[in-house]
Amino acid sequence: MRRLIALASALLATLFFVAVPPASAATGFSISGGKLYDATGAEFIMRGVNHAHTWYTSRTTQALADVKALGANSVRVVLSSGDQWTRNDATDVANVISQCKANKLICVLEVHDTTGYGEQAAAVSLAKAVDYWISVQSAMTGQEAYTILNIGNEPWGNTNTSAWTADTKAAIGRLRAAGFTHTLMVDAPNWGQDWSFTMRDNAASVFASDSLRNTMFSVHMYGVFDTAAEITDYLGRFRTAGLPILVGEFGHNHSDGDPDEDTIFSYTQSQGIGYLGWSWSGNGGGVEYLDMATGFNAAQLTTWGQRIFNGANGIKQTSRQAAVYGGGGPVDTTPPTTPGTPSASSITSGGASLSWTASTDAVGVTGYDVVRVSGGTESALTSTSSASATLTGLTASTAYTVAVYARDAAGNRSTRSGTTTFTTSPGSGGGSCAVAYKVGSQWQGGFGADVTIRNTGSTAVNGWTLRWTFANGQTVTQMWNATASQSGAQVSAVNAPYNAAIAAGGSVGFGFNASWTGTNAAPTTFTLNGASCTSS
Repeated sequence: MRRLIALASALLATLFFVAVPPASAATGFSISGGKLYDATGAEFIMRGVNHAHTWYTSRTTQALADVKALGANSVRVVLSSGDQWTRNDATDVANVISQCKANKLICVLEVHDTTGYGEQAAAVSLAKAVDYWISVQSAMTGQEAYTILNIGNEPWGNTNTSAWTADTKAAIGRLRAAGFTHTLMVDAPNWGQDWSFTMRDNAASVFASDSLRNTMFSVHMYGVFDTAAEITDYLGRFRTAGLPILVGEFGHNHSDGDPDEDTIFSYTQSQGIGYLGWSWSGNGGGVEYLDMATGFNAAQLTTWGQRIFNGANGIKQTSRQAAVYGGGGPVDTTPPTTPGTPSASSITSGGASLSWTASTDAVGVTGYDVVRVSGGTESALTSTSSASATLTGLTASTAYTVAVYARDAAGNRSTRSGTTTFTTSPGSGGGSCAVAYKVGSQWQGGFGADVTIRNTGSTAVNGWTLRWTFANGQTVTQMWNATASQSGAQVSAVNAPYNAAIAAGGSVGFGFNASWTGTNAAPTTFTLNGASCTSS
């Protein structure tokens, strides 16, 4: 995704596929009759999401646990060859695979640096992607039963797409010659949407070029696929031809048009076709609405997140765990038992520790969501995998009423626990903090800023929330080293787990990107855990 796509105006000639019988099955996953089978010989239909690992490596452990808890059976993981972003080496790839296996997820690994090749100047070729896969082959060998190798993301833009066929065949040939026996996945050109039908009309010959007949095809469905007829015709041609197809990315909305996600869900389910939605969290560049979870928080599913996980023909309703992990049975619909009422301890001005009696569940409790209860509403505070949690970023001298939910491996959520109320300690008062706010770069409609918080008091700060108000309608679109929330003009930045403490005399920093129009005045008033700070 990540690119506006123009729908082709000319009608392209209709070409029909010729089904190609599979060769002997590869170790692990294999293709037969246009369907994907795992190492046990059971059919496997992907029901999962994409996760942007290469940009959010510190989020992957929790992200994989969360999407599994919500019912996913697979995850497509963004990697970088080092040509556009920081390279994910063999050690990191092995760690990602290990985490997928720990969560009983099938791991689809893709190189993102190929996105839009031929049109996007920084993008690299499929040949470069193959170089990368060969360089990390040690991490992939022996994992054929748990991983699928997606050679390169959206490997051609909208120019010279006819080269896609030869490039894809060459990439498959090199990987097989290097000894890879994995099921391979190839993305369509036209930024994945194949409006030129290049992949559709050449899929049979590409499949036949694979010496193992173990390649599947991935189309990305955004604005090009805004009608039911376009979706069913495209996917149906692969089904009729006996060629394996997957919707490797799609969303509920996009800047290039409004995808018909309801048809994607219903048709893939009726035809036994896999899908992987884009994406768990962390989107920027104007497509933040494609986040399924706000700020990587599984307790704060967005409209899109609710649709893909809990909606009709969504993940929770249709996902089956891979048989290689002992799955394939009926969907578990029984929630865990209600967790015990939490108790609070170690209360400070900015945080507290909670513990509660653990829940039980027939298939295992995978996590807990801690929420703040105020009147008839709830707001997420944190998620944890154990029956305890540490809260940070709370406001000093403030009463908090909290409760807990439990989640199981099928994505079921328990009833809410009883509530407990505690009050945070008083803050250290005004004059104990100083904030430096600096706009580092600015462009038409957007800017980037760096913020430094300095603790000028005599005691350490343990957990912090910095608040300010924009004067000109600016809106934060992305934040790093802190988690942002915004209500109108007021912005709150909450510490990350690794920078919660600010020693006396010490400082921490974070940055963000934001949009602006007309005027971009810097805020002048900041509060840290409710205490006023001086500006510096």
